[in-house]
Amino acid sequence: MLTAPTSRPSLDEVTSIYRSPVLELILRAAEVHRRHHAIGEVQVCRLLSIKTGGCPEDCAYCPQSAHHRSPVASEPLMDVEAVVAAAEEAKADGATRFCMGAAWREAKDDARFNRVLEMIRRIKGLGGLEVCTTLGMVTADQARRLKEAGLDAYNHNLDTSESYYDRIITTRSYDDRLETLRHVREAGVSVCCGGILGMGESEEDRIALLHTLANLPEHPESVPINALVPVEGTPLADQPRLDIWAMVRAVATARVLMPTAMVRLSAGRLQMSEPEQALCFLAGANSIFAGERLLTTPNPDVDADAMLFARLGLHAREADPC
Repeated sequence: MLTAPTSRPSLDEVTSIYRSPVLELILRAAEVHRRHHAIGEVQVCRLLSIKTGGCPEDCAYCPQSAHHRSPVASEPLMDVEAVVAAAEEAKADGATRFCMGAAWREAKDDARFNRVLEMIRRIKGLGGLEVCTTLGMVTADQARRLKEAGLDAYNHNLDTSESYYDRIITTRSYDDRLETLRHVREAGVSVCCGGILGMGESEEDRIALLHTLANLPEHPESVPINALVPVEGTPLADQPRLDIWAMVRAVATARVLMPTAMVRLSAGRLQMSEPEQALCFLAGANSIFAGERLLTTPNPDVDADAMLFARLGLHAREADPC
């Protein structure tokens, strides 16, 4: 009989969970999921790139980096009205969480940040949508202002393990990321934090990432698990497709370690078959990003996801009452 992990699990505990027989791990995660979440309920999110390309960071996976010769062109920050219209469309399509991503290293205290604050206020005014942003590093004061504007969640992924991190990013440290997470948490904003699998990291790196997430001062309310989508012009363009069992193990381990979190099946779904996605849902994933694009990479369209939900007997989570 496997025991429940401690509230601050050791690396050995996380390793034992991750490396347990995969069918046993899936069953265990499914049992944890059923104790803490509605069966068959999946939150549908929409992610919009509100400022695309030209980012000074050198993230090896990202086609928006100014360091890489990718097909993604730099574009300015979108107008408020266009973003609000996209949020209205997302809501009409059944999304209950609207996420906005800006290709910035850090948020600056300028007119563009004020425009993002106005976007948040306007989208919250629509009702029925959680609002999440990812703007790079933020200060404690910026996190406070985001909260005051009505922001529900802030996404800032750790991406990979601390030991593998400088193989992927050199322009920002792991401690920088942890500091932003601390600012967000202290401001009272929900934390969305996960990682990307398939970037050439080892199994030990995946385990270490999950160990770090489970040992943050508080568990993230949202844990996106991404599979790398290789993009031409980036250093990771030739990476092979992630083995599905690595994805399933990561989802299941995240569910066991962080029982109440929303485990979000994020980038890479377009490359996954329906049975592969079904395994991830069985292992504890209970959120997806819908819409034809996930920032700048392709994603299953709304109709394809509707068919998937119908086949698997899943249903979209309804908006929480205001």
